Amino acid sequence: MSGATLHTAFDFLAWLAAALAGWLAARIAPTPFPLGASLRRDWLLVVILGAAIGAYAFGTANLWASGQAGVARSIEGAIFGGVMAVEAWKRANGVTARTGAALAAPLAAGVAVGRIGCHLAGLEDFTYGTPTALPWGHDFGDGVARHPVQLYESAAMAAFLLAYAALAPRSAFVRRNGFYLAVGFYGAQRFVWEFLKPYAGIAGPLTVFHLLSAALFFYAAAMIATDPQRARR
Repeated sequence: MSGATLHTAFDFLAWLAAALAGWLAARIAPTPFPLGASLRRDWLLVVILGAAIGAYAFGTANLWASGQAGVARSIEGAIFGGVMAVEAWKRANGVTARTGAALAAPLAAGVAVGRIGCHLAGLEDFTYGTPTALPWGHDFGDGVARHPVQLYESAAMAAFLLAYAALAPRSAFVRRNGFYLAVGFYGAQRFVWEFLKPYAGIAGPLTVFHLLSAALFFYAAAMIATDPQRARR
């Protein structure tokens, strides 16, 4: 089976994992969605469009910055695009409710499973790590042992998912801010792994994804710090 076929299969599995995680989270740590049916449809459309645009825009930008031709997509770009699109839509429509709480577990599960597909796709996926002498370095077929950064990210988000599943049923703070905790953790761990990738820097040593990671982390930190229910205590 080709790397591209494996990647596509794991993309599908990632969606299934995200759906299952969302279903389970709704039962062990319910977080009611704060918008009515009509606004909910608009919100979902904005999420999908923003994520699609962000995935291809930032994935391709990083590819070109690294001297590669073609079009690429990125999960981080999708997260950033979806978040920014929703925040802009909320501001334009006067929506002040926080709408991401139910997405914490699906986000973590989807990334944890999807990144395995990136690893199995090999060199053609351009998500591999830099060379390493560490014993767990992986040879994708070119005779070079590389950091399996995709698996680092998968393991990190799986660990977040387990922590969220343990804490959310007992903590109203975690349930309210689960999405921001997931986004912030994603941004922080991704920022670290980017130093182990062969991408070209666009601001000194910092790549497109370093900047996106930092933006997601500070966005999440700001949202957690301004939690309105926390402020009322």
